[in-house]
Amino acid sequence: MADAEQEKLNEERRQSFRLDMEKELVDIVWVNDDGQQSAKKIVCLDFSRGGLKLDCDQAIALETSVKVVFKAADPRSQKLSGRVIRCIKQDNGWFEIALQLDE
Repeated sequence: MADAEQEKLNEERRQSFRLDMEKELVDIVWVNDDGQQSAKKIVCLDFSRGGLKLDCDQAIALETSVKVVFKAADPRSQKLSGRVIRCIKQDNGWFEIALQLDE
């Protein structure tokens, strides 16, 4: 990749909205393959305008709808919904899960 192309990509990344969650705990809720509702408190690694990257101790199937609650104990908590677009098992046995947020 040419230096000019790389610099353009870097500039686009800087301009796009992104929030480093610094391992912020969030609550997630989804319906598993057995039709049962599952809930976990997990770590959010990254949050951007289009989605979230989560660190979870179990896999969540692709295309699964997930509700994410930030600061669930706060009455002003924020709730977002999205779907799983990536679930990759890491070397440590945990899963990196990427959610694309619903519009």
